[in-house]
Amino acid sequence: MADEPSRVNPDAEAEADQKPIKQRKNGLYAAVSDELAENMKSGWADTELRGLTPVAQASHTAARRAELSARFPGERLVVPAGNLRTRSNDTEYAFRASTEYAYLTGDQTQDGVLVLEPEGAAGHTATLYLLPRSDRENGEFWLDGQGELWAGRRHSLAESEQLLGLPAKDVRKLAGALTEATGQVRVVRGHDAGIEAALTDKVTAERDEELRGFLSEARAVKDDFEIGELQKAVDSTVRGFEDVVKVLDKAQATSERYIEGTFFLRARVEGNDIGYGSICAAGPHATTLHWGRNDGPVRAGDLLLLDAGVETLSLYTADVTRTLPIDGRYTDLQRKVYDAVYEAQEAGIAAVRPGAKFRDFHDAAQRVLAERLVEWGLLAGPVDEALELGLQRRWTLHGTGHMLGMDVHDCAVARREVYADGTLEAGMCLTVEPGLYFQADDLTVPEEYRGIGVRIEDDILVTADGNRNLSAGLPRSSAEVETWMAGLRDA
Repeated sequence: MADEPSRVNPDAEAEADQKPIKQRKNGLYAAVSDELAENMKSGWADTELRGLTPVAQASHTAARRAELSARFPGERLVVPAGNLRTRSNDTEYAFRASTEYAYLTGDQTQDGVLVLEPEGAAGHTATLYLLPRSDRENGEFWLDGQGELWAGRRHSLAESEQLLGLPAKDVRKLAGALTEATGQVRVVRGHDAGIEAALTDKVTAERDEELRGFLSEARAVKDDFEIGELQKAVDSTVRGFEDVVKVLDKAQATSERYIEGTFFLRARVEGNDIGYGSICAAGPHATTLHWGRNDGPVRAGDLLLLDAGVETLSLYTADVTRTLPIDGRYTDLQRKVYDAVYEAQEAGIAAVRPGAKFRDFHDAAQRVLAERLVEWGLLAGPVDEALELGLQRRWTLHGTGHMLGMDVHDCAVARREVYADGTLEAGMCLTVEPGLYFQADDLTVPEEYRGIGVRIEDDILVTADGNRNLSAGLPRSSAEVETWMAGLRDA
């Protein structure tokens, strides 16, 4: 990896006249000759792009901003994309724009900020504050570590206006302007410390949380664009699962990381990234709900719990889980546990419909699991009493699903009465994902159960007359899974 130059302050024009000009190399600062500095100013072609087509979601983001404007009349609203975060020393993590910012703008560039300025008694003027093209006259584009020579070309402000349907201004002047601003202000916190610092004496945590909560709730019902993106994410995820099945023999020769890498390749080829850290849990690791190390052995005779999702280029993610027999056939006990989870998921999916309570699908799935645990003698009955006391949770542990969208756990800061205690509406998308997990050291179950973990998860869209399983392209029943795996291995 090439050594970066130091970052310069592009607003401080006087710095460009200081001698000698310096550039960082191998962690040190090396002088740049006047001749080189002068040479780098000229000889560059005009690369401005014209006649650009707006991004696909531009009309939808405009409607979302209008809804936001109506909710907070007369207030200045500030929504940052976020900044680069250091991974180690002078390297950064890959940037991912904040969900609130991307949802309202369609933009994904670092350091961007959306500002809605109040206009009259009601309404707002929306402006996008972005980094402009790197300045070649003062050397920013090659002396700054985030200059375009190092980090790649970025859109000009004029290009961004064409793409996003918003007026765009230089973000480097925004903090100063916000410091001088008057009137009520709200900001989405946690993404841009510099913007927050400029607003320190103008905002309150309570008011800012109301803004974030509103934006979380606004994402609950998906528009047509969002539904299409979620389906796209799921379709790529299905292909990623197929990729994994085809290489299980190679994974057995290496580790769970082969599975992780295989799925990641599909996510990067067809989408932006994975939507969350893939859970590639083989054998007893399947009983760890958020297994993320993915460094364990993959053995014939064991189960593989694969929980993974592709994130699209527009940042919508799938979230799908299948529990697969590594050698292609479930043992009798594995099948018994799997079929119980499948039955629970069937009951949960059947409970998803407009007008139903959000908790209904969870309750339906939990009842089936409790019934099977009592039937197997692992849980004392009667079933109603076990459910009232939550005794089944020793082996089920988690809720049966959550909202899905730009975040894998979407709408996470919505008010309880709107989300967990709310009612399902057409256009909502959620996961249904019951599971049974018998820990390897659980002495309350027979030895043969220990180390078996099963989860089945699908992405369910609430429709006007019921629901649609977006991930129906992946088989779910034990018999279908075995047939599907055999076909892929023989292909």
